[in-house]
Order: sequence, then structure tokens, then C-alpha cells
Amino acid sequence: QVHVAESGGGSVQTGGSLRLSCEASGYTYTYACMGWFRQAPGKEREVVAAINVGDAAIHYADPAKGRFTISLDKVDRGYNTASLSLQMHSLNPEDTAMYYCAARAGRFCYSYNYQDMGLYKFWGQGTQVTVSS
Repeated sequence: QVHVAESGGGSVQTGGSLRLSCEASGYTYTYACMGWFRQAPGKEREVVAAINVGDAAIHYADPAKGRFTISLDKVDRGYNTASLSLQMHSLNPEDTAMYYCAARAGRFCYSYNYQDMGLYKFWGQGTQVTVSS
């Protein structure tokens, strides 16, 4: 049974930092790409960043560039378990959202498709990030 779980959300003031973590486990095959998405109240879910498990290629959405860093913390030999982080700095109220970790099986993500939520088969329940002014 596949399990994806996020942690590390919380409340900070403008300019603060948070580190989100995600662990995906239980998939028989290979996690090829993992990403962070977010959804603010009343808005559509959007990509934040994604990273390929095999070649470590990274893609950032414009709001994340220069402020957020995605990284793979641990990958087991068969890629059946992977741990992902999102380090966020210089947070502002526009970053307030539920943040979701997602994993794609079988194929890497590329600059032209990492934004496509439909490519990610496994999702966590989300962790809330609230930034106050």
C-alpha cells in the first residue's frame, strides 16, 4: 500500500522560513519524479517545484525561484521509498496554502510537463502553511 505523508507545516510571519518534509513508501516500482504543489483558499492547486529521482533534475515554478529549495533527502536502492524536502525562505502571505507532496511513477518530469497534476499518481493529505503579515 502506497503511503505519502507530509510534515513540517506551521505558522510564520512574513520573512520567515519553514522546511516541509515528505516521505513516500510502499510502491512496488520506481518513483521517477516527486513534487510539491500548493492550494490556497479559493484558488486552484498549483505546482511549486519538482525533482527527478533518477537524474535529480529540478524544476521550479516562478513564485518559488530564489526562495524555495527542493531536495531529495533519501532514496532507497530500489526507489520504493523516497524522502523529499522543501526549504522555504522569505515567506510572504501569498505563500499561505495547503502544501501537498506528490509522486510520479515510471517517468521523469520535464520542464514542459512537471506542472501537470495528472502525471502524479500518489498524493499526500497536505500540510498547512500560514504566513501572517
